[in-house]
Amino acid sequence: MYDEKSDARETDAVAPPDRALGTLNRRSLLIGSAVSLTAFGLAGCATSGGMSLAEAKKAYGPVPDERFPIPAVDVSKIDPKYLRRTVRYDTKEAAGTIIVDPGNYYVYRIDGDGNATRYGANVGRAGFLWSGDAYVGRKAEWPIWTPPREMILRQPEVAQYAGGMAPGLDNPLGARALYLYQNGVYTLYTIYSTSVPETIGKGVSSGCIGLLSQDMIDLYSKTPVNTKVVVLPA
Repeated sequence: MYDEKSDARETDAVAPPDRALGTLNRRSLLIGSAVSLTAFGLAGCATSGGMSLAEAKKAYGPVPDERFPIPAVDVSKIDPKYLRRTVRYDTKEAAGTIIVDPGNYYVYRIDGDGNATRYGANVGRAGFLWSGDAYVGRKAEWPIWTPPREMILRQPEVAQYAGGMAPGLDNPLGARALYLYQNGVYTLYTIYSTSVPETIGKGVSSGCIGLLSQDMIDLYSKTPVNTKVVVLPA
């Protein structure tokens, strides 16, 4: 995976993924119906993503201490290559930078020393893709979701939330959100928590980038406001 614009390239993985908090299990108004993905093998067997089924169940387990307790994710519905892990990633971007690779359904957080944390993602479906440099203009825990005017025109059924949808497990943004800005203006693109593991590795959302909730909680905790975000061309 290489992009001349960012001079970024992933190489072979060198370390196992960090342990994470659990994930949620909620409906999303931003996505269509889910499709089954590759299932895991026997418990304890290493996957191609470098994490055993037992480790994945622990890393993607429940988070009972959240404002809205988050249930465990069904890891059998995730292609193992999209599980969080540490990889070698050659780039000139500074440590802390987030790089979104929509063509390969990954989000990278540059850790420094040639390493990055890689997260599986869902991305904007055709017609909703965007690329360029941005930054995290604001961030929120259990955010309110307000559908943009363009979405209300396309999907009149969401007009009931024009004043904002309260936080919770049914809220499309989930437990965490990072809002992308350019020149002080919100781009309408967001990195958010997804409730549906089947969507990881697919183009399903209205331009936004979805991570499994435990991955989003991990990324959110490491990402201050003003963090640079590079969205590569699909």
